Amino acid sequence: MGLVYLEYDFTIEPAQPATDILIAELGEVGFESFVENETGLLAYILKSDWREDILDGLFILQQPGFEISWIQKEIQQQNWNAEWERNFHPITVGDRCMVRAPFHPAAEVEYDIVIEPKMSFGTGHHETTHMMLQHILDMDVQGKSVLDMGCGTGVLAILAKKKGAGPVDAIDIDEWCYLNTQENIERNDCESIKAFQGDSSLLKGKKYNVILANINRNILMEDIPVYVECLTSGGTLLLSGFYLKDLDAISSKCAAYGLQFEKNLEKNNWISAKYVN
Repeated sequence: MGLVYLEYDFTIEPAQPATDILIAELGEVGFESFVENETGLLAYILKSDWREDILDGLFILQQPGFEISWIQKEIQQQNWNAEWERNFHPITVGDRCMVRAPFHPAAEVEYDIVIEPKMSFGTGHHETTHMMLQHILDMDVQGKSVLDMGCGTGVLAILAKKKGAGPVDAIDIDEWCYLNTQENIERNDCESIKAFQGDSSLLKGKKYNVILANINRNILMEDIPVYVECLTSGGTLLLSGFYLKDLDAISSKCAAYGLQFEKNLEKNNWISAKYVN
């Protein structure tokens, strides 16, 4: 028998920015995956990680400007792919990169990335992943060592590799993400990417020219010193997974460890920022 997940079907009105805030808050309390739809959001959590009061402290659910309701049901892990196939559509980034599922036809683009849409964050649909892909497209990573921290599906590592980066490492604390990344590495003929399961403690003694970290504000703030320690001279740190209101705090933390802010992208109040040393 597969793992049992709980599916929360949220109806959200108006959709934004409530949906983005809800995703961020649900991620903090243990929800693993999200699918946006016409009425709001589907959110998934392992039944073993669920507790009775899991939604009680969510800020967005207390705000009078939004109407948010939900229904809950159990869902077997093996049903997940059918759920994704109903909701997953190819995306293009800058007309140069397509992120698609295996059941979508290929397109004439410079970088064609095939992601099996399982229960991992990072299909390119979320603003943070989309912006990180944009940053990578804009950079010269040829021959540079790259770390994809909190890799999700491995999509960022895969684009970096397709652009000529190497060596490339991908790390995620979640076993599902680690296994999914391994599958997607093989699917995209990028077997030289090395995937690891774990957290920033794995980075001791490592050095990279480019570090990609699309996680969340709290983990980024905690791990920025570790990332800086791992950056080579003249290296680049790309961060995402936080809101515009958090940019000053993130930039101040980076500055305290000798990094200079270079630029940021913004999409629907989400930020992806570039820092150099």
